[in-house]
Amino acid sequence: MPRTFAYVRVSTVGQTTENQIQEIEAAGFRVEPRRVVTETISGSTSIAQRRGFARLMDRLEAGDILIVTKLDRLGRDAMDVSTTVKMLGAMGVKVYCLALGGADLTSSSGTMTMQVLNAVAQFERDLLIERTQSGLRRAKSEGKTLGRPSVLSEGERQSVLQDLAEGMSVSALARKFSTSRQTIMRVRSENSPPRLFLTAGPLSPTLETCAPMNNFSHSGHEEHYFLRVRLTGFWLAGFGYLPGVNGQSTPLLCSSHTAL
Repeated sequence: MPRTFAYVRVSTVGQTTENQIQEIEAAGFRVEPRRVVTETISGSTSIAQRRGFARLMDRLEAGDILIVTKLDRLGRDAMDVSTTVKMLGAMGVKVYCLALGGADLTSSSGTMTMQVLNAVAQFERDLLIERTQSGLRRAKSEGKTLGRPSVLSEGERQSVLQDLAEGMSVSALARKFSTSRQTIMRVRSENSPPRLFLTAGPLSPTLETCAPMNNFSHSGHEEHYFLRVRLTGFWLAGFGYLPGVNGQSTPLLCSSHTAL
């Protein structure tokens, strides 16, 4: 003989489940008190995190009936509810929702109802994303700064740059301004000027080496690059300005060849 269970939930301790139990009895369902599972938990909590419902799942068997007054008793959102209904249907448990006219959500008509609800939920999510993106674009056009506010004020950022120029270490600055090393390094990288790079190659085009100008020196036919490789008989292939990106050195422009 199939057993009938009821799952009733409230969000706060001050609320009572008596109204839901009376609504279930008024719909013609007779549920023994020991098979009424009550839980006090927020509706924004997913079904997997509801301990009371987890204990109910351990008691349910194939052929049993589960009664709820509203769909939100079965999950946080439409997708969560759909997953719960599918899981119960796979167990052979029938699920009745009084808010939908007492329809069995595991039946063919109930499945169609769930599909419509899922489509509406997806539509609402798409609208939310569209409104969010529109708001971000409007804020950018108005010159508003998006994202987390800066840890350092503009004056502090200038002080950081000045101290870096005077040779103070990143760790010392982080302690001075009570922030992380990453914040100091971010300020340094955001205000680093573009670097000048040279491209040199041998007479046979088999090797190409890039070097920052401040590490480049000319001494006869010997050139000392940041790679610390002794190069002779090279030709200057070009030059250009390109900010360093992730430590990579790439020439931007090329000019006429000039002998070193």
